[in-house]
Amino acid sequence: MSKKFQTIGLIGKPHHQGTNQTIEKLHLWLTAQGYTVLVEERVSAELEIEFQAVDLVEIGERCDLAIVVGGDGNMLGAARVLARYDVAVIGVNRGNLGFLTDLPPDGFETQLAQVLGGEFETEHRFLLEAEVHRHGMIKASNTAVNEAVLHPGKIAHMIQFEVYIDEQFMYSQRADGMIVSTPTGSTAYSLSAGGAILTPNLQALILVPMFPHTLSCRPIVVDACSTIKLVVSPDNGENLEVSCDGHVHLSVLPGDEIIIRRSQQRLMLIHPKGHNYFHVLRNKLGWGSKLF
Repeated sequence: MSKKFQTIGLIGKPHHQGTNQTIEKLHLWLTAQGYTVLVEERVSAELEIEFQAVDLVEIGERCDLAIVVGGDGNMLGAARVLARYDVAVIGVNRGNLGFLTDLPPDGFETQLAQVLGGEFETEHRFLLEAEVHRHGMIKASNTAVNEAVLHPGKIAHMIQFEVYIDEQFMYSQRADGMIVSTPTGSTAYSLSAGGAILTPNLQALILVPMFPHTLSCRPIVVDACSTIKLVVSPDNGENLEVSCDGHVHLSVLPGDEIIIRRSQQRLMLIHPKGHNYFHVLRNKLGWGSKLF
């Protein structure tokens, strides 16, 4: 019987002892079963095993499966690159909440063996594309798995901007910023700012103002096919940014336009059989268990 996966990439959180230990265990376990294993070069320097070190792009190009060891932040960083390639991704949780990382760092063998044997569920998550336009030209762009956020730079203060949905004016806003989130990101920054949780199968975006200067402003959910345009007031200060997943920062000047839309790229997540999104929510958010 042929293997579902042949070449497996290991990606982890740099300079983290627990992650290094898990990657070493994974490497030994996978190579013993005849898989070709590649290790992402950022974590390779601290490992005490023999391995093939490659960059993240090469993992995307060569691997059938990528295993990300760490928290959701590490998964997001890897996902923005791996979504360009037809590579399945699964996570081993070495972080805090771990909404995107299913496997435990200790005793991963049983579940991972089932996944490698073809017993898994596949889920696709769409990404966002954020562009900063200045005088009719694109000055910067990047992708986000969770959210794109317009906000002041280093010092929090109120900013002014307009919001358009598919070129239709929605409102002017005075706030500390605006979060535009995917369903994946609805359990992240958007949730902490008062946004609703969107189940991953929804083709929708949620816009969540950050500390709006009015009591009538509330989060709004729009179709994922919508194009969001944020027009920054010329009267704002110059220290503004658009952050993608909190990792990539695009500089914004007064008068710029930020265009946010669904990307053509999709992340292919795989989960062990029996994965239940609502069980994840109960577990990670501490929701009450069943009463009867």
